[in-house]
Amino acid sequence: MSKKNTIILVVITYLASVSISFFIFSGNLLGSNSATVVPSTAKVDNDYEALTFDQEAKKTEECPLNGIYYSKDQKSWWEKHRPLGVMIENHLDSRPQSGINAADITYEVVAEGGITRTLDIYYCQDAGIVGPVRSARTYFLDFVSEYGEFPLYAHVGGANTPGPADALGQINEYGWGQYNDLSQFSIGFPTFRRDESRLGREVATEHTMYSSTSKLWEIGKQRRLTNTDKEGKNWDEDFVKYSFKDEEVESKRPGSQTVHIEFWEDPSYFVDWIYSSNTNNYLRKNGGVTHNDRNTKMQISTKNIVIMYMTERHANDGYEGNAHLLYGTKGNGRALIFMDGKQIKGTWRKTGRTGRTLIFDSEGSSVKFNKGTIWFEILPTTGVINVK
Repeated sequence: MSKKNTIILVVITYLASVSISFFIFSGNLLGSNSATVVPSTAKVDNDYEALTFDQEAKKTEECPLNGIYYSKDQKSWWEKHRPLGVMIENHLDSRPQSGINAADITYEVVAEGGITRTLDIYYCQDAGIVGPVRSARTYFLDFVSEYGEFPLYAHVGGANTPGPADALGQINEYGWGQYNDLSQFSIGFPTFRRDESRLGREVATEHTMYSSTSKLWEIGKQRRLTNTDKEGKNWDEDFVKYSFKDEEVESKRPGSQTVHIEFWEDPSYFVDWIYSSNTNNYLRKNGGVTHNDRNTKMQISTKNIVIMYMTERHANDGYEGNAHLLYGTKGNGRALIFMDGKQIKGTWRKTGRTGRTLIFDSEGSSVKFNKGTIWFEILPTTGVINVK
């Protein structure tokens, strides 16, 4: 064979191998049916990639997470997937975040240095774009573990120093690795993508990672994690639902209430929840500034606030600055519940990692929440609460 023919053969072989590798990689990454099936009754809001359903349809179906009633079509959609927890940061440079207002339940805790982070649980609503997505922490694993044996958990890496705060090590111990664990390190583009322009200003790279709930649920589908796992077990087989009640009638609601929260001492991360009597919602300020959702441009709000006091300590695992924290998520402690413009003194209890966080009033009865989102604020025992 001539030298020229040899070169041509090598080039052809190389191009063929690249093409095959591309299709294999694409199949592994996106799945053979990579496009999420959009229900015929839903449409996609292209501004932020979220499915929306007919708001005029009769709402008869209760969401098991937040108690809100939605249409039968929306229920048929959510019953095809399982709860999804996404780590969203709250650094000053990450605001305004995308997708928090669409979460059914949110947990907010200090990640390090007094800077809080949220674990946002999605099930009955499609948030569209979510982020900026950040890293895993061990205590967030305890909360997401309440949503079935294999809840979808999206994050960008995580604490991995050997010791009690080793979140990535624990993920593998729980049998989540490469299964319900949706780490950007193992999934990558296009499920996760960097968007340096989304915040409209220049920020550090760690504040630019985004995903979307539809893409993350699609990865779950590829891994045989829909409403059932690969063994055929429903995610909610052992799930404990909260109880919900009707809202207080407007004539009996107080005119105002403000719940001021200080996790640590940095005022940039102080939270104020301002009660709106006419809507019976609590509107969020963060660092004294109105806290909006980047997707909808609407102020972040919730129907229910649960403040849980927990022991906080450093992991002492040798990590730089001893920054890794531990919270006493298991056991019981003091709680304050806010809804209908009123305060309820109570307690919380969680028997183990997979146990449901249960909330009780001062008489030991389970608290019934308003139908709507629930925002859990986890404070150290030294945290400050002022209520006006």
